[in-house]
Amino acid sequence: MTFRASVLTLYPDMFPGLLGTSLAGRALEEGAWSLETKNIRDFATDKHRTVDDTPAGGGAGMVLKCDVLAAALDSVADGRPMLAMSPRGKTLTQAKVRDLVAGEGAIILCGRFEGFDERIFEARDVEPVSVGDYILSGGEIPAMLLLDACIRLLPGVMGAASSGEEESFEQGLLEYPHYTRPVEWEGRTIPEVLRSGDHARIARWREERAREDTRLRRPDLWDAHGERSGQSPSGAQRKK
Repeated sequence: MTFRASVLTLYPDMFPGLLGTSLAGRALEEGAWSLETKNIRDFATDKHRTVDDTPAGGGAGMVLKCDVLAAALDSVADGRPMLAMSPRGKTLTQAKVRDLVAGEGAIILCGRFEGFDERIFEARDVEPVSVGDYILSGGEIPAMLLLDACIRLLPGVMGAASSGEEESFEQGLLEYPHYTRPVEWEGRTIPEVLRSGDHARIARWREERAREDTRLRRPDLWDAHGERSGQSPSGAQRKK
């Protein structure tokens, strides 16, 4: 089944962009996924092809019009989830990516200016999605980020099906650190355990490092991991 992506944007020429290279580009050529772009401006109804207007209640910037957005969404609506790239949405997670990959694809709305008329979210069942706590000039780069995260999980794109199983966030933790030759570099050596050939010991070391790095670098993930596993952050079993 081909993963179908429809991107609604004021700048369709930005696509496929980075998605046309490397693994994603090869997968696009091989038909593992398809890309359709629609110019939001094509759905404006006035002679000036107006897509935005001033904010109700006053304020700086411009807001994308709900009637134009709705017409653009209606032109591609077919049951796939509708997402809007917006800093006001829930943060994109690996779990969300896997949910999308399990379906037939996604319709992605790229914001500009001050964002979207809020009524579009309820009227067309659009889910706002954020890629982090920072602001970009538009939703096109976040849309590419979301699609890249999905495409690499499609069957055959990464090669071995197990390639992503131990990556960061798949188990609720950051991934363990990696090393490769040379064994010694600038006075720093690959940890002895990774050169021991003892696979059980290596597995234990990797799990310990994944847990420790998550605890130190991403305490939010560490706390959430403890909640999911029924353990306190210290590793003790929670009382029921």
